[in-house]
Amino acid sequence: MTTATIRNGGSPSSVMRFFGKRTLRRKLWAYAFILPQLVFFLIFTIYPICMSYVYALFEWTGIGPLEDFVGLRNFKEVIGHPLFWNAFRNSFVFMTGTVVLQLPLALLLAMALNNPKLRGRTFYRTVYFLPVVTTTAVTGAVMQNIFSTNGLANAVLLRLHIIDEPFGWLVNGHSAMWVIILVGSWKWFGIKMVYWLAGLQSIPQDLYEAAKIDGANRWNQFRYVTIPLLLPVGIVILLLSVVDGLHAFDLIKVMTEGGPGFDTEMVDLYVYRYAFTSMGGGLPRVGYASAAGIFFGLSVFLISILLGWLIKVANGRRV
Repeated sequence: MTTATIRNGGSPSSVMRFFGKRTLRRKLWAYAFILPQLVFFLIFTIYPICMSYVYALFEWTGIGPLEDFVGLRNFKEVIGHPLFWNAFRNSFVFMTGTVVLQLPLALLLAMALNNPKLRGRTFYRTVYFLPVVTTTAVTGAVMQNIFSTNGLANAVLLRLHIIDEPFGWLVNGHSAMWVIILVGSWKWFGIKMVYWLAGLQSIPQDLYEAAKIDGANRWNQFRYVTIPLLLPVGIVILLLSVVDGLHAFDLIKVMTEGGPGFDTEMVDLYVYRYAFTSMGGGLPRVGYASAAGIFFGLSVFLISILLGWLIKVANGRRV
């Protein structure tokens, strides 16, 4: 049956069958396009997550069958391992540092770039977003050279007479962590700026006009209009920033390898060492690494639940 036949007076049942088949075809085409992504998601995301819970119950090197069942022994060993808690602490130090640096500065820049009177807004947005699309490994390699003993950072500071001799930024535990926090903040600064811009552009301009009529200055507009309406979006941005900040494997791997010593070791790198290197005593310990990853993942999950509850509370107050 064609569309012309329907217009010329087809029966109601035939019309229903025609549109039913047409809708079914559209649904099948939609599922056909979704299917490849769904298959990859199941194979490379869901399956590894499920199997990591199985591996954590075995003492397994990653080769051969699962035979040496140890139950919860790997989890007990993780909880009692000081290097794991060192990596756990460093992960949260890095996350806290990047969040504290990124969010306020990104908000201030987003407010400036949201000004319709600012010329070249698109250019500035592109410039600040460029580090986000740059490969993290390349960024880490470049920054490693900049902060090396003979790198650009020391050359500039020596020229300005701020320091008297080259400083080992990445061979000192305290300075290495700060350098990584600064580089990580710069690397992902642009995406936080975009998040804030999206939130600012969702606020109706009529509210600012009404505030001006009532005599509110810029500070009062920010305090009584921007902050309350931006709070729910801000908590979502905080949630995304926290989760992103707890995973910096590629940057740490390239810049410091977790050193000096284990001063910049993160949980991602800790799990990698036990799963794919001989750090565990001759052979990889995939079961132990899986237990460490699960323990850390559950910690991140609990933090996400807490921030999700804050989002719900903020949205409730907004209503």
